[in-house]
This record gives sequence, structure tokens and C-alpha cells, in this order.
Amino acid sequence: MPSAGPGFDRLSAAQRALVGEWMPAAEVVADLSWNLVDTVVLRVRHDGDEFVVKAAGPDGHHFARELDAHLGGLLSVWADGGNAPVMRHHDRDARVLVTQWLPGELAYRTPWGVDPAVHRRAGALLRVLHAQAARPSDGVDAAASARSLVWLDSPHAIVPDVEARLRAALAALGPWEADLVPTHGDWQPRNWLVDPAASDEVRVIDFGRFAFRPAASDFVRLAVQEWRENPACEAAFLDGYGDDPRHPDHWLLMRMREAIGTACWAHQVGDEAFEAQGHRMIADALAEFDAR
Repeated sequence: MPSAGPGFDRLSAAQRALVGEWMPAAEVVADLSWNLVDTVVLRVRHDGDEFVVKAAGPDGHHFARELDAHLGGLLSVWADGGNAPVMRHHDRDARVLVTQWLPGELAYRTPWGVDPAVHRRAGALLRVLHAQAARPSDGVDAAASARSLVWLDSPHAIVPDVEARLRAALAALGPWEADLVPTHGDWQPRNWLVDPAASDEVRVIDFGRFAFRPAASDFVRLAVQEWRENPACEAAFLDGYGDDPRHPDHWLLMRMREAIGTACWAHQVGDEAFEAQGHRMIADALAEFDAR
């Protein structure tokens, strides 16, 4: 069994037993969990090497997506070059996996997060992932708008008149059934590692939102955060990516859905700062919709 104590004691008995089989006497270096959802993320040391243990609770749906991303082979375009972690162990039933530790520092809330050079590298990396496959949408966009309505039907702090305007805008804008490509789903500096020892190489982590979606969906979180803070990052990112797949109406619809999901999810988990960002995103999207 792995060592008891902070970190490992947050895993279920089945998860601790599996980690003990895979990495006897592993030691926790750091607990990297965000503590907003029921996923535990541990940096551990075993046999002179370092790994990441991710263990999900019974309600977390991100675990299956991350496991499928690794098993499906689409991450190899990054992992083969050291830009994404290689999975070493997994158990779907116990909801636990182990990947190799990647060197680097999170770009989130650092100067790297708004550095155009980092965004250019991130754009180039993303294009490699997107270029691997494409498939018809076949109702995926309509389903995304339907999920936004489900969010609006759930507990939130969006005032009634704004909610009514959102519902009307969703009906007027969509759907747009663009082709689907493999997407990261949370493409932002929160999931980029920058390695100053390797000329600021960008590496990618966290595939719990991996899915086939329109390519532009991976631009949304950058647009409402880092690109807003430093517009030069958007131009650099597109230079690295190679083109701009955004259609104006679909792009507005994507940002509106993201705004709704952000405000509602953050409200439900008690993240006040992120909820405030969601309300700002809603205001921006509705202002653009009303100006059309």
C-alpha cells in the first residue's frame, strides 16, 4: 500500500489499493487538487521518478473523458514529443489513473499567461490536435444549446430579465452544426505548463473535458480572459494556429453558452470570483447580440 497520510487518505480504499500495487511505497510530493469538484490530484514520487495520480469520486464525469482521451491515441501527437503526459496505469471501475509527471510551471496567473510568445506556441500545439480528425456535427450544436437551457433551469443567480434575454438569444442564434474535431475542452493557461529550462516550451495537462467539438470552442476561454487582458495574445495565438475557424454568429453563440455555464456552475460550487466572471461574460455577449 502507498504511505498513509495527507493526500492518499483522500482516495477510496480501492483507489489506494491499486496505487499501492502500481507504485509500492509511493510518497506524496504535493496535493494539486482544485477542491471545487470531487477529483483528487496528487504529485507523487516513486522509485526515483515522479507521477500524477488522478482519482475521481462517483459523481465526476470528467474522469471517463480523460481516460478515453489517453486510450484513444489522439494525445500521442503531443505526448510523443513530451508536450503531454503519458499514462502509466489506469482502472476505469475504480476511477483512478496515473500519468508521468511533466516538468514546467503553470502559466495561470503568471506573466506567461498573457505572453504572446506562449500563446503562439499554444496555438501551434492546438492545431496539431485539431488537425487529426473531423466528423459531421449531426446535432451536437443543438445539444449544446439545449444544455444551456438546462443550466438556466438549474439554481443560479442570473436575474429574471437577463435570463429571458438569454433564452431569446439562444433561440435566435442557433444551432450551427460545424464539423467536429478532437478538442481539449479547457484550453487556457490553467492547463498549460511552461518550462523555462526548455526555452519556455509549452506542455498540456488535464483532459477531463476532451471531446469532439467545433474547433473554435477551444478559443472561448482564452477570449474572455487572457485575450481580453492582452489582445496581442489573440493575434499571436492565431498566427501559431494558422487560421481562424470562427464564424461570427456561431462564435457569439459559443461565448453565450460558455457564459451561462460559467455563471451557473460557479454559483452551484460557490466560486464567487468565477461566478462574477460568468456574469460579465453574459453582459458582454448580450451587448453584442443586442447591437446586431
